[in-house]
Amino acid sequence: MTAMATLADDVSGAFASRARWSPLEIAFWIFAFATIILFPGKYLILKDTAILALFALSLDLIVGYAGIISLGHAAFFGFAGYFAGLIAKYGIVNEPVIALILSGLVAAALGFVTSFLVLRGSDLTRLMVTLGVSLMLGEVANRYSNLTGGADGLQGVTIAPILGRFRFDLYGHNGYVYCLTVLFVCFVIARRIVYSPFGLSLRAIKENSLRASAIGIPVKWRLVAIYTVAAGFAGIAGGLLTQTTAFCSLDVFSLERSADLLLVLIIGGTGYLYGGLIGAVIYKLLQDWIANLTPQYWQFWIGLVLVAIVLVGRERIGGGNATLRAAVSRLGARLTGRPAALDAAAPDGP
Repeated sequence: MTAMATLADDVSGAFASRARWSPLEIAFWIFAFATIILFPGKYLILKDTAILALFALSLDLIVGYAGIISLGHAAFFGFAGYFAGLIAKYGIVNEPVIALILSGLVAAALGFVTSFLVLRGSDLTRLMVTLGVSLMLGEVANRYSNLTGGADGLQGVTIAPILGRFRFDLYGHNGYVYCLTVLFVCFVIARRIVYSPFGLSLRAIKENSLRASAIGIPVKWRLVAIYTVAAGFAGIAGGLLTQTTAFCSLDVFSLERSADLLLVLIIGGTGYLYGGLIGAVIYKLLQDWIANLTPQYWQFWIGLVLVAIVLVGRERIGGGNATLRAAVSRLGARLTGRPAALDAAAPDGP
């Protein structure tokens, strides 16, 4: 009994050390919030980057941690985006924070309903089902143009000040602070999920679902749960886009939006919480920089970057990233007096 108790304590301590915030993570978020002061002329692109980062984070929860491939994650993004716009336009819910929470809940409900279809079959089947759900919702939005605005988009949306005090300004300052704060809150929740026993069971399912089922993990319900959570996060991202632009169009359901999201994860990496965040930053910076150089051909250069990543190999990039993180972890351990192994044990740090 003593040996078992000691083993349980060791395992508990190891899990606790993995869940600790490393110095590099803390520095990452300090810099993220410092951008509010450092880049006053870039609020609009920073706002879009924060929304894209949250959207990518939601997809990484199912692709990187549960192994569910999706080509129609925009379904939840767009569904919640239209929901947030409609309840604001018709004065049903005027407070943005409450409306955002409701948007996430309705997207999570849609994710729960569709999860039973998505989880059937192989990866190719899942790709087609998720894409089909997104395309159907887009066509429904186009069909009921008297409500959604159709191809012209949902117009006349009036967004009230945040918490009744902070109005969305023309330069995007309040909008960016709002989006960045929501991104951080959602990231903390996602981080807690990933490091929980539930998150560890998801990794086991991704590695070998049959073995996970054999040791008593309810595979189906675990996947339904994470798919629902990821849909909710995607819905919050869609609600943020509508609230900060006071507009929503059929583009939110497009295949290009889901494809761009996969590109972000390819750049940043999957199964790694900061991968979506870093990928979103790189993607948006590349898009902005290349679009200024060659507005007509920016997609060509983005594609070239993707080809270069494939040729170089994610393993080499990941290996260099791991080396850098280990060096910074050792430096942080010396400065804080914590054992270096504890900092290196957190695989999801930046």
